[in-house]
Amino acid sequence: MSGAVLVAVAAAVGNLLQGWDNATIAGAVLYIKKEFELESEPTIEGLIVAMSLIGATLVTTCSGGIADWLGRRPMLIISSVLYFVSGLVMLWSPNVYILLLARLLDGLGIGLAVTLVPVYISETAPPEIRGSLNTLPQFMGSGGMFFSYCMVFGMSLMESPNWRLMLGVLSIPSLAFFFLTIFFLPESPRWLVSKGRMQEAKQVLQRLRGKEDVSGEMALLVEGLGVGGDTSIEEYIIAPANDLEQDQDEAAKIKLYGQEAGVSWIARPVTGQSMLGIASRQGSTINPSVPLMDPLVTLFGSVHERLPDAGGSKGSMLFPHFGSMFSVTGNQARHEDWDEESDGGREGDDYGSDAGGGNDSDDNLHSPLISRQTTSVEKDMIQPAAHGSILSVRNSSVVQNAGEQVSSTGIGGGWQLAWQWTEREGEDGKKEGGFKRIYLHQEAGGMGSQRGSLISVVGGGGGDMVTDGDVFQAAALVSQPALYSKDLVDQHPVGPAMVHPSEAAMKGPSWRDLFEPGVKHALFVGVGLQILQQFSGINGVLYYTPQILEEAGVGVLLSNLGISSTSSSLLISCITTLLMLPCIAVAMRLMDISGRRTLLLTTIPVLILTLVILVVGSLINFGSIVNAAISTASVVVYFCCFVMGFGPIPNILCAEIFPTRVRGLCIAICALTFWICDIIVTYSLPVLLTSVGLSGVFGVYAVVCVISWIFVFLKVPETKGMPLEVITEFFAVGAKQAAAAKNN
Repeated sequence: MSGAVLVAVAAAVGNLLQGWDNATIAGAVLYIKKEFELESEPTIEGLIVAMSLIGATLVTTCSGGIADWLGRRPMLIISSVLYFVSGLVMLWSPNVYILLLARLLDGLGIGLAVTLVPVYISETAPPEIRGSLNTLPQFMGSGGMFFSYCMVFGMSLMESPNWRLMLGVLSIPSLAFFFLTIFFLPESPRWLVSKGRMQEAKQVLQRLRGKEDVSGEMALLVEGLGVGGDTSIEEYIIAPANDLEQDQDEAAKIKLYGQEAGVSWIARPVTGQSMLGIASRQGSTINPSVPLMDPLVTLFGSVHERLPDAGGSKGSMLFPHFGSMFSVTGNQARHEDWDEESDGGREGDDYGSDAGGGNDSDDNLHSPLISRQTTSVEKDMIQPAAHGSILSVRNSSVVQNAGEQVSSTGIGGGWQLAWQWTEREGEDGKKEGGFKRIYLHQEAGGMGSQRGSLISVVGGGGGDMVTDGDVFQAAALVSQPALYSKDLVDQHPVGPAMVHPSEAAMKGPSWRDLFEPGVKHALFVGVGLQILQQFSGINGVLYYTPQILEEAGVGVLLSNLGISSTSSSLLISCITTLLMLPCIAVAMRLMDISGRRTLLLTTIPVLILTLVILVVGSLINFGSIVNAAISTASVVVYFCCFVMGFGPIPNILCAEIFPTRVRGLCIAICALTFWICDIIVTYSLPVLLTSVGLSGVFGVYAVVCVISWIFVFLKVPETKGMPLEVITEFFAVGAKQAAAAKNN
């Protein structure tokens, strides 16, 4: 996974530049107002700081739609250029108006980076470490602030500090960001798939995952193109074909094809076995113990209660025969119209295999989505067809060493991707065929098995194959796939592996998609978190920190060392920022272990406690030394807990919970909410201080944190370790169950 990690670090440099700029302007404005004599013009002074906020807010209104149109990488390149140009203009700045223009350009770069870096990292990271990698923007932002404060503090010790140099230095790291975006960062594979550029997406995934076989994830990315749809939760008992074929009628069986010739599995629908299924049925009614609990929270919780300790990394061992499910079709029923004539008719047309190298065009819509990868053993034995004929894919036997897995449709977090061919009556009364997409999830510690327990499957080592007689249970999310065959049935598709995304899945984002129940549900969670984060008190505590540290005697101590008051405030900010870094590092470690929801529910009560202590300390006089000590400790603890939970997690969740096709649009709505609330909180703080005083302000923040904890407990699900496409399916199911609960 080193490829994904390095890409995430490179992308997060955009947030390092944001933190760098925030800290630099905080120190430089002290010298700017002296040169331009702005002491009597507080509006202009405020605008110099706020212009970047205005620029970020403006660009956010259109960044999501443009990112869905042009791609994530071009927008990050534009962000780096804006950073670089703004740094040069600030270095020049002959007057305050040019400086305001430079700050506006800087804000445009900040807005693009803050909005799109979390999206980019989420779309390129493996599910198992996505939370850790998406904490990098917070870590890099705080690191940028620390280095910038150190630089500004060093310059403040000079006889005549140069604020232009302070601000202009930004162009140096932004140049490094530019080269990284141009020469190192690939385009998001999910965006490439959404535009039909399958060959490019496959190559990017191979680079990010460090392996050649990415067929399962490619199929997953295509299935993520759909928005909405009728999703249901089913429960299966899965066994080798011989175990369940003997005593079950045809209507009660679902056949799943394994990768090896002659290996197939049978899924028998059951009820009452799966934790996910039980949670689904209970979620459809009001929970008597927690009346307002969102059914979605219960559904997600049921998955994580049964995840193996390895964080889902052993998921692919559970279904080792699930590879390219349509690679071996010797046992397929003839009523599916996949006859030899239609197969032969396909040979030589545009449905070429990626592995065969038939078409490397950027617009290669016709590549198989799950083409089986040829191993080094096969390369010596099988010459691929010149144009990748379907016959060569369907009929070639899989050759592999003992314990070596040639291909897998494991998609992370213990989930597997499969399809089922079904027939139903159409509107004209005729039978028509179609696929159902199935996300299967292992039920660790469930019913065991009829012969041999589930533990023997996952505990036997990475190379062990499931032996005959293994019977285990699985929960399944069943829905209509992005590759629905109604529009393609006349083309005699060989299966999802042989067709490209339908026109319905390939169309661009639409405002109408935002009103899909699952998308609306996700927007409610994302926007709610952004609002509550901004009103939880971080700006007020930042504003108050220099004052309380001054009261603690830090300023006196530094002045005795010959450091001026201006330099002292910068050094204090530098120390405060330094304290955040180890806490964010701890959060990075816990994000995919404890999870996002658990971190929020654990850290928000600490925020409430510290704010209450600050209220008490401002109302009751314990003596100057005691008050200063209490306030200092409270502020430090508040900062540390905020950057572990409420700081990074809203952006992480917002980058995870929306479907691929509307992710840019929805992220822009959440980011716009963030910037508007940031402006409101920043400019309402002086008014609140005047009207209700310091204790009143912290009291309001404490109440907001209480509301935040309740909101997280009732409405925010746990998404750790789950593929993005599965998360969006859960939101669709949860929205349906919430509507059912409301009706009941």
